[in-house]
Amino acid sequence: MEKIVLLNDMVRAFVWGAPMLVLLVGTGVYFTVKTHLFQLRHIGLWLRKTLFSCFSGAARRKSGEQAVSPFATMCTALAATVGTGNIAGVATALTIGGQGAIFWMWVSAFFGMMTAFAENTLGMLYREKGPDGAWRGGPMLYLKKGLHSPFLAGAFALFCVLASFGIGNMSQCNSIASGLSGVFGVPPLVTGIATAVLLGAVMLGGLARISRVTETLVPFMALFYMGGALIVLWSRRENIPQACGQIFAAAFDWQAGVGGIAGYGMAHAIRTGVSRGVFSNEAGLGSSVMVHTAADAKEPCEQGMWAVFEVFFDTIVMCTITALVILTSGVYNQTLYSLAVGTPLMEKLATGAQLTAAAFSTVFGPLGGGFVAVSLVLFAFSTLLGWSYYGQRAAEYLFGARAMPVYKALFVAAAVAGCTMRLDLAWALSDTFNGLMALPNLMGVLALRRETLREWRRYRRSNHI
Repeated sequence: MEKIVLLNDMVRAFVWGAPMLVLLVGTGVYFTVKTHLFQLRHIGLWLRKTLFSCFSGAARRKSGEQAVSPFATMCTALAATVGTGNIAGVATALTIGGQGAIFWMWVSAFFGMMTAFAENTLGMLYREKGPDGAWRGGPMLYLKKGLHSPFLAGAFALFCVLASFGIGNMSQCNSIASGLSGVFGVPPLVTGIATAVLLGAVMLGGLARISRVTETLVPFMALFYMGGALIVLWSRRENIPQACGQIFAAAFDWQAGVGGIAGYGMAHAIRTGVSRGVFSNEAGLGSSVMVHTAADAKEPCEQGMWAVFEVFFDTIVMCTITALVILTSGVYNQTLYSLAVGTPLMEKLATGAQLTAAAFSTVFGPLGGGFVAVSLVLFAFSTLLGWSYYGQRAAEYLFGARAMPVYKALFVAAAVAGCTMRLDLAWALSDTFNGLMALPNLMGVLALRRETLREWRRYRRSNHI
């Protein structure tokens, strides 16, 4: 067991280390330059094709009963990305990397928008229809058909299946059980059985039912959390300018913290912010491609714009709101946390979801912990739904349609186990597999970059942009 832990720590250090983060951000930088700052110069275009199209009904149109609308696929993708990282991950970034980490989280999201645009546009170009007439896609197809590498396609699918059981299932269920047990006293086994029943009922309906649930769940949970957060921010509105100033000042301060003690510096803030940003929105991992390519849409670039909005909403909006709630509430003390990093003192301080709950409690009182617990449950269950689809598509690619009943049964059983077991090693392994998905995916995205850019130029010409 110790050898497994040691080997995993080594691989994970590489997967989420500086070289991989540079590759992830660098891919976004490349497409940002080649599209002439698309995410900024054409912000009106991609907002009109995504968010604003929801009000006209265009985003929900589909050609048949079994078809899935672009809005539904985006909600399913958001279900997988808007998760516990938006509540606990942001707090962790602050406690480890300081306020400056939030700025670098924004930077990673800014360039991650274009990585997401590229991989999802490419996925649309190589998608195909399954036996049931529904669209199928994902990195597996452009790695196999575009890059002509069945090995990389299979590696991506394998890493995706393994990650789906860990970071996409058991760790999320553990968050649900911990939240309900700690605040409401619900036994973990009861939570596990209830979660498994709900999950199984949704999974049996395939993507059509998953997307219908996420179409309702994602907007509700986002508005629920944002509503509570905005109440906190309104009550602490006089602190918002100072909090924003601290974020920008710390982002470029080589001696941030107490004289640079405990490694609190610009380089540390960059690494923490970028890694948490990538972990939150998953741009470059290739996971969202599998659901975006199922959309009943004709234009690859327009579906790529939904991926741009997904990254924007997940990190620029949701993560920023959490960060401002914590920074304006007064529960975060940079000096104290900078001294505690890497020492036993950190265990005595509020971190992760505890720190976020403490921030909400400054306004809501005892209800603050319950509010964060309910939000964690909603966010974790939505992530569970999104990853259930990712795992199904990857398992189908590896083992065929006959493997679907087995995969679904194992996935539901893993939900019960996740609620009732300690998951330190399982979480660490799944974190590694999640990161390993980026390697073959980015190889395909960069190798096929000309096809993505060619499609963008075609779209520009045909729409007179």
